[in-house]
Amino acid sequence: MAEKDKLHSGELYLPEDSEILTEQQRCLDRLYDFNQTRPRELKKRAAMLKEMFAEIGEGCYIEPPFHANFGGAHVHFGSYIYANFGLTLVDDTHIYVGDHTMFGPNVTVATAGHPICPELRVRQYQYNLPVHIGRNCWIGAGVLIMPGVTIGDNTVIGAGSIVTKDIPANVLAYGSPCRVQREISRHDREYYYRDKKIPEEIREKFGIN
Repeated sequence: MAEKDKLHSGELYLPEDSEILTEQQRCLDRLYDFNQTRPRELKKRAAMLKEMFAEIGEGCYIEPPFHANFGGAHVHFGSYIYANFGLTLVDDTHIYVGDHTMFGPNVTVATAGHPICPELRVRQYQYNLPVHIGRNCWIGAGVLIMPGVTIGDNTVIGAGSIVTKDIPANVLAYGSPCRVQREISRHDREYYYRDKKIPEEIREKFGIN
């Protein structure tokens, strides 16, 4: 099996393979161009992302600088996803993100790992495991998401968390390592921050009860 065919298999491979590097450099050239765009060039950015990503829906916005090992070539975004500055996607294999998910500043989503065995690591062996992030999630500032993790729909990951294991849907989770703290509850449908109430007109407008 060619080394490039192991990118998405979970097997050990050598990332310095010439075929892999040629493709990666092509992707990184395009990523460089994206990060040089001006703030007013929103249409240009959107068009570039459609070329760079494996899949990307409508209404997505990524604030430069954006970093990705393969420039988004293995990233699958739904629609209306927002990413603040400093998003890093270690997309050596596939990353899937559902509609309406938001990323705070300086989030890292990693799919690549290296063996603990020193004899393999010194020879630069690597393996990749896909990451799945559900619909309508909020990933707080500075969160690190590790290879192979799945995060369920509507879940909030608190700032600074290190997510090493799967997190279910409809929960608030945070910490290092990240753990479920509680389910999203009726309280969250009445208060948006501590004792600050969601205005009644907004709750009525969107049927929040």
